[in-house]
Amino acid sequence: MPSPEEVLQVLYVAGFEFHTFERYPNAVGVSRGGAMILLTPTPTGLRPLGTPGWKMGELIGVLTTKDGRKVFQHKSEIIEATPEKLAIVEDFKYDLDRILAGKPS
Repeated sequence: MPSPEEVLQVLYVAGFEFHTFERYPNAVGVSRGGAMILLTPTPTGLRPLGTPGWKMGELIGVLTTKDGRKVFQHKSEIIEATPEKLAIVEDFKYDLDRILAGKPS
């Protein structure tokens, strides 16, 4: 099993960017193309904290439905979840899952 440092190196080479959050000192934010998630270290390696969302400044908007339409939302801030943004999040999740499983493409 690769160490968290090795996984972060693979993520970096794959074009992911890293962020820190004062509110989550034991987690690292990972983003690419607008999609973002928090990763936290566990005894079995880095694991996602929640599901991928959309980077909204220094925050992560979660995918939800509001008034019958899909949106990314963080508190009162809302961004339309366009088909393009949803595709970016899906690609992000697919690549992240493969890398965390030790199967980079």
